[in-house]
Amino acid sequence: MTDRYASFVQTGAGRALVKRLGLPDPPRLRRHTPGDPLVPGPVLLGSSTGGQLTEPVRQRLTAAGVELADPAATAADSRFAALVYDASGITDSTELRQLYDFFHPQARSLLPSGRVIVLGTPPAECDSPREATAQRALEGLTRSVGKEFGRGVTAQLVYVTRHRDPSTPVSLESTLRFLLSGRSAYVSGQVVRVGVGTAVAPADWDRPLDGQVVLVTGAARGIGAALAKVLARDGARVVALDVPSAGDELAAVANDVGGSAVQLDLTAPDAPARLAEHLASRHGRVDVVVHNAGITRDRTLGRMDADRWDSVIDVNLSSQERINDVLLERDLIPTGGRIVAVSSIAGIAGNRGQTNYATSKAGVIGLVDSLSPVLRERGISLNAVAPGFIETRLTARIPLTIREAGRRMNSMAQGGLPVDVAETIGWLSWPATGAVSGNVVRVCGQSLLGA
Repeated sequence: MTDRYASFVQTGAGRALVKRLGLPDPPRLRRHTPGDPLVPGPVLLGSSTGGQLTEPVRQRLTAAGVELADPAATAADSRFAALVYDASGITDSTELRQLYDFFHPQARSLLPSGRVIVLGTPPAECDSPREATAQRALEGLTRSVGKEFGRGVTAQLVYVTRHRDPSTPVSLESTLRFLLSGRSAYVSGQVVRVGVGTAVAPADWDRPLDGQVVLVTGAARGIGAALAKVLARDGARVVALDVPSAGDELAAVANDVGGSAVQLDLTAPDAPARLAEHLASRHGRVDVVVHNAGITRDRTLGRMDADRWDSVIDVNLSSQERINDVLLERDLIPTGGRIVAVSSIAGIAGNRGQTNYATSKAGVIGLVDSLSPVLRERGISLNAVAPGFIETRLTARIPLTIREAGRRMNSMAQGGLPVDVAETIGWLSWPATGAVSGNVVRVCGQSLLGA
């Protein structure tokens, strides 16, 4: 689906009109292409007094080939691809001034599609109420920066646990690589928590899923098809699943990525057992399960029949629980495995005419909150992504005025692409991201809905 307005504003006449009338100005976003450098320019790394993460971050970014600028030798007209600030040393609200002192002079120094990353300590792990207060304040900074800097700039807050084990630096590196790269083009204003878990660095960061078996449900079209391509590009053996009625499209996707196709209705009573038997006999395990399958059956609640309610809850939520239960019971997800579920900003903010859908997607968030601590004991991570307005065949059917509102009501002033959701799920699927668990990451261009 073409965003004609976004295309128009890239023309000379369009740019003049946008500037004169103050209209939304969708920037060109930097997206990932294999072979791209991690960032297209130098990165400025700053630190609060007593910051504990600066040196580990410096070492990992240097090893990744990132050019780190010298803060002491920075000229007034210097331009940076990213600003990374270690705020883990801030222990009192009076020390928040250090954020201003770092970011104020650099507010106009970022290149288009630049990145801002602030590193902090989870408030629950702080030593005092004052420290927890100051660390929680970091969210206001990053969310505001994401809305102020414009030109495709994204801003994120990464809380890094103090209870570190050998896997924590690996997951921190994978998180930095994702957030700095073009993979995170439509992710902004998010809080990511890096905890403890099972994380293994890849031999090749260009193929972070090499040798991994990944199940993708709802893989025949849209986000699922884009996801299959991204995962295969990153080295995964993709098991693509969808309903039998989508068999031809599913086969085309599986053939395109060199994967295998499974035609299965996930709501069938024997579906979890049949799926488990297939994975066990063909692969012996499944390293990553991506619950992408979902449906909509829209009506306002007063006009909704029971079948519409039941079918949406069953496909979007209950089937995920049943599949998880069987795969975990049969030990088909090994230590170090990952589960990624697809929620929606409708599950965060609600949506008129979608009470069934919003309920199911809020339930997915509940699944992450309740099950991730249990799975952490088994060395398995569980996260979710919550897409906003994504340009698909479904959103193409939305009435024009509502569709335009969905596109413009975010910091990027445009809809996202299926690949944006796929890249985020891909990152959460990497073995190197195993210490990131219990997160719900919105892929919405920092939508105003539910903000």
